[in-house]
Amino acid sequence: MSAPSTSPAATATEAAETAVAAIASAAGQEATFSLQLSQDQKDIREWVHGFATDVVRPAAHEWDEKEQTPWPIIQEAAKIGLYGYEGMAQFFADPTGLTLPLVNEELFWGDAGIGMSIMGTALAVAAIFGQGTGEQIGEWIPRCFGTVEDVKVGAFCASEPNAGSDVSALRTSAKFDAAAGEWVLNGQKAWATNGGIADVHVVIASVDRELGARGHAAFVVPMSEAKGISQGTKVSKHGLRASHTADVFLDDCRVPAGHVLGGKEKLDERLARVREGKRSKSQAAMQTFEASRPTVAAQALGIARAAYEYALDYAKEREQFGRKIIENQAIAFTLARMKTEIDAARLLVWRASWMGRSGVTFENAEGSMSKLKAGEVAVWVSERAMQILGGNGYTREFPVERWHRDAKIYDIFEGTAEIQQLVIARAISGMHIN
Repeated sequence: MSAPSTSPAATATEAAETAVAAIASAAGQEATFSLQLSQDQKDIREWVHGFATDVVRPAAHEWDEKEQTPWPIIQEAAKIGLYGYEGMAQFFADPTGLTLPLVNEELFWGDAGIGMSIMGTALAVAAIFGQGTGEQIGEWIPRCFGTVEDVKVGAFCASEPNAGSDVSALRTSAKFDAAAGEWVLNGQKAWATNGGIADVHVVIASVDRELGARGHAAFVVPMSEAKGISQGTKVSKHGLRASHTADVFLDDCRVPAGHVLGGKEKLDERLARVREGKRSKSQAAMQTFEASRPTVAAQALGIARAAYEYALDYAKEREQFGRKIIENQAIAFTLARMKTEIDAARLLVWRASWMGRSGVTFENAEGSMSKLKAGEVAVWVSERAMQILGGNGYTREFPVERWHRDAKIYDIFEGTAEIQQLVIARAISGMHIN
């Protein structure tokens, strides 16, 4: 038997040399992956952080106590270009998808209630942008914001008293009156951010109830022009109290044929395909929620970061038993976990935001992952912050209790934690799990 031409040692040496050569070659190539923000992104983040520090935080307690929409602060945001069509377009235009979550994190770091008053319009804008025609986008999105002199807000109306997580159960109907060339809407919407005070309401309604969620469509209802739309009861909330939430009633509310997003012809074609048993795109409500989940997750991140930073500073100053409380491992380790959880959630948010902006399919429900994680982190971190502050954390003299109240909704709205897990489970298993 002849000896092998090369020994195992020689083979290993050659493999190592090949690996070293490959690494050396790669070192000179242009990087295709980076977590480094661009200078524009850093500048925008710093700009919004300054507004949150100087304008939002000093007013947060006052507007939380008032439980009223902070119109003066919305106007201040409009004056500097933070609130408005052009500003929002700039945030959306970032090809990496990161600017919008960066803006939301900083603004909600300032205060979630005021932040929602400023950013609540974005949900209606997302619906119009995602489903509307070019003409509808040009007409209605600017109206959602109004002008610097006369600011307006927009509202997205999907949920109903008996249709929260289960959007397929909504009862609001839209019938087309061919003789008048108008849609007639009837029903009640619940928990609508800016409901009743918005100039533009985007209403999800059923056009064909037999088709379930696939028979839904989105309609633009201008408050100042449409008859039959009115505000119902304003909700008194646990958190986000500076943000207006109310029921919206539609009683034979009439809007022109062209007020269905995407146009009536496109809607008729889609419904015809569904009736033939063919697949259709996502439901009208779910399209909006899917696009907004990473942004909502970024809002939760802002709350979590605010609570963590405050607790960290407090622990470094507060003395008990002759030393700073951060010198106790129980406190220090908790803060370490808080920081780790926040950073982990942010990476999920950035990934989902980049995927959404780049048109990369959410194969494993990455948008829902970001919302689930960030919501849970906000609740957990704000609760730990209260614990670190002890009795002070439970009083309204300190902001931590407000952040804790604000955080909880991120486990609930725009898809509860349970719904997010259901979406993820279906995506990773390929099965229709109930």
